[in-house]
Amino acid sequence: MVAPATLTLGPCAGFAPSRGNVLSFPRRRSLLRPLNSHHKTRNLHEKLCFSSLPAVRAVAVDSDQLGSSEPAQEEKPRRYHFVVANAKFMLDEEEHFKELLYERRRNFEERNREQDFWLVVEPKFLDRFPGIVKRLNRPAVALVSTDGPWMTFMKLRLDRVLAESFEADALEEALAYNPIDLEFERPEKWTAPYPKYEFGWWEPFLPPSSCKSMS
Repeated sequence: MVAPATLTLGPCAGFAPSRGNVLSFPRRRSLLRPLNSHHKTRNLHEKLCFSSLPAVRAVAVDSDQLGSSEPAQEEKPRRYHFVVANAKFMLDEEEHFKELLYERRRNFEERNREQDFWLVVEPKFLDRFPGIVKRLNRPAVALVSTDGPWMTFMKLRLDRVLAESFEADALEEALAYNPIDLEFERPEKWTAPYPKYEFGWWEPFLPPSSCKSMS
């Protein structure tokens, strides 16, 4: 008799699955950041910012010290230029004077510029210039302005006038005057090709207080 054949299988024996039959899926990268990563970044940024700031210390200040700041600098006196002559020459005889002043005034109005020239009858500042007073017939009229180059032009244009300058702390001081009534004799015969100036044409150029006193 032939003995029967036997097949013994060990405990680890088995059929290993073929790799070609196993389905594998690629691992996707997560689109969501961890919840705590944003907070960590923000906390780190705040620490860096606040660590670079200087320490602030509250200091109590007495009420007396609040008003102990240095006083504002006082304004320096302003320089005024003038040409002066007797009133009859300036207001009644000089044929170009009226046109020059009215043309300058119109130019200022078109450009919205503040007027910086005035006529002063018997100005008080003449007391500072005894040399001019000796050469001047009275009553006198001065053209005053803060524009030095323009006053140089007016000196050359009017010719028979005296020119100087002075400083004053305020406009009222510079334009102060001694009240006086002006009177000019009208010529019996007027031969010029243009009409004679009307009396009082200069009033728009007088200081405001002077206009009130003459009205």
